[in-house]
Amino acid sequence: MKRACTPAVPRRRGFTLIELLVVIAII
Repeated sequence: MKRACTPAVPRRRGFTLIELLVVIAII
């Protein structure tokens, strides 16, 4: 259920914010 919906659906909605937070935290 999550593997079929994790190629571009959550990557554009919930992954962008998480990735941005991670990048900011690393910096």
